[in-house]
Amino acid sequence: MRAIPLSRLLIAAALGSTLALAPLNASAFEGEVFSLKNRWEHTVTEMPANQREDTLKALASEAEQLASQHPNEAEVLIWQGIVLASYARERGGLGALGTAGDARDVLERAIEIDPTGGNGSAYVTLGALYDRAPGRPLGFGNSDTAERMFQRALELRPDGIDVNYYYAAFLKEEGNTQTAREHAQRAVNGTARENRQVSDEALRRDAEALLSQL
Repeated sequence: MRAIPLSRLLIAAALGSTLALAPLNASAFEGEVFSLKNRWEHTVTEMPANQREDTLKALASEAEQLASQHPNEAEVLIWQGIVLASYARERGGLGALGTAGDARDVLERAIEIDPTGGNGSAYVTLGALYDRAPGRPLGFGNSDTAERMFQRALELRPDGIDVNYYYAAFLKEEGNTQTAREHAQRAVNGTARENRQVSDEALRRDAEALLSQL
């Protein structure tokens, strides 16, 4: 039997290692995002309010490290943006503007990579950021941009609990009570996502409370 050159054996071994590691790396990446998502859900839905800020700060740091390892993965960037937006909300005040701006930048980068924005999740969070941030010269808040973000999210996921709740809250602030009521009802009737059931059910309860005010 003819001997196979050592160089060819080394190349084959390298290719074999690459092929073997690829699915493992993908699984590890997905597992890290899954863990981050679960801890974020626990923090924002179950943790006492006085503990959330510090926990979200730690999660934001973890998300930043994960994003530095996977800078072109839209899912990683979307979750980094969601965590940063939640951290900014808990911080509140002018001190949170930098964090909110970082969340905006990360989410817009994610949309460049994946125009669907994680099936609308990036657009929902961007809509809430543009809605809640102060306008210029202090911040980047803009009602027209918030409206566009929510509309894009609705195109992608018209029955989403999160989409309709945050849009209803926005419309209420804008004085459009009738349309706000319609979307709050759609949020109440919406179907929770399989991978976001805890936070979606919390938003359904928020939508029920909002509907009672409209």
